[in-house]
Amino acid sequence: MSEFLQLAEVLIIILVAAKTAGYISTRLHQPSVFGEMLVGVLLGPSLIDLLHMPFLSSESLPLFISELGEIGVLLLMFLAGLELDLRDLAHNRRVAALSGILGVVLPVGLGLLFGEILGMDFNHGLFLGLTLGATSVSISAQVLIELKQLRSKVGLGLLGAAVFDDVLVILLLSTFLAFLSGGSTIGGILLVFAKMLGFMLASAVVGIWLLPGLVRVVGKLGISQGVATLALAVMLIYGVAAELLGGMAAITGTFIAGLMFARMPEKNIIESSLHSMAYAFFVPVFFVGIGLDVNLRAIGLDTLWVFLIITAIAVLGKVVGAGGGARMARLSWREALQIGIGMVSRGEVGLIIAKIGLDNGYLSSELFSAIIGMILVTTLITPPLLRAAFHHKKGKEDASSTSPLTPEVAPGKEIS
Repeated sequence: MSEFLQLAEVLIIILVAAKTAGYISTRLHQPSVFGEMLVGVLLGPSLIDLLHMPFLSSESLPLFISELGEIGVLLLMFLAGLELDLRDLAHNRRVAALSGILGVVLPVGLGLLFGEILGMDFNHGLFLGLTLGATSVSISAQVLIELKQLRSKVGLGLLGAAVFDDVLVILLLSTFLAFLSGGSTIGGILLVFAKMLGFMLASAVVGIWLLPGLVRVVGKLGISQGVATLALAVMLIYGVAAELLGGMAAITGTFIAGLMFARMPEKNIIESSLHSMAYAFFVPVFFVGIGLDVNLRAIGLDTLWVFLIITAIAVLGKVVGAGGGARMARLSWREALQIGIGMVSRGEVGLIIAKIGLDNGYLSSELFSAIIGMILVTTLITPPLLRAAFHHKKGKEDASSTSPLTPEVAPGKEIS
């Protein structure tokens, strides 16, 4: 059988399994991403070991799946930036900033400390901390929609804090990787910052002054899916430029590209076109592909305690850190608890960072599997805990806490 036919067979299995597992997950009142990650783990070496089945002889299959998943990562971060309305989030900037910052600093610090206890050097311990600092915007948004709290004071504060958290973690990751590539001299560090600053400024200049006119011109040409194709090309250009020119991670570049397009009237056209392509094909391949790299058999009794401690740090770091930040912003204790719980889920950003750590040798396969287990657990427990935290509210109170700043999201709209 040719390599192409083998790849087609694997993709059929991955896509059908991902969507089936996602559907079952939502029927069980859990986010679809949880089912997609879990089925990836089951298809991986933890149980079935799909890519090494007897009918699959191609040694290139893991690479093909990985590369398709990488495109899924870029699309995921682009769409995350595209969904943001910075004007609405700005009204809750104090809560977002304090919860976002403390929700990153505390888990990263605890992760670094735990890494020291495990005997890791500073770089490896810091990377462990970074994987614990992430938060999933998509998981939080989906739960808020289901609870009809997306427009509430807590909802907007939670969403803003989650976005702030993700941006901060991504920038910390980019800075960390840039420092390693730039050397430890003062000149090297200054050069790293200069390249990052230059890329950010150039991205803003192009996005604010050049892209809107270019999008309008392409839109008038009558090309089939011309605007969406332009957005896709610009997304890839920003991703490549982020790594080659800015010394930053490609996901940072695509996230910035999404922010630039979010300002344009054509945003809905771009979002509908790329959202369908991303979540029908590339993103499921990414989530399942992550699971294919996980070997839970590597978590023996001797490493089980590591998984348990990492999970405890992940939960407490967000509840105490993000919740404490919300309390400092003068929210009530219950509202602070709601925001802290809402920040617990790690989701796609944690997966992205963990995968980068595995690929670059900052995480061992055993520690990577423990982190994936932590992501699965935090994704699973966040929806029921958040529902319990909001359970005391009555319909009248919900309506009174609703902010007019953000339009209501249709219940059937999928936030993936």
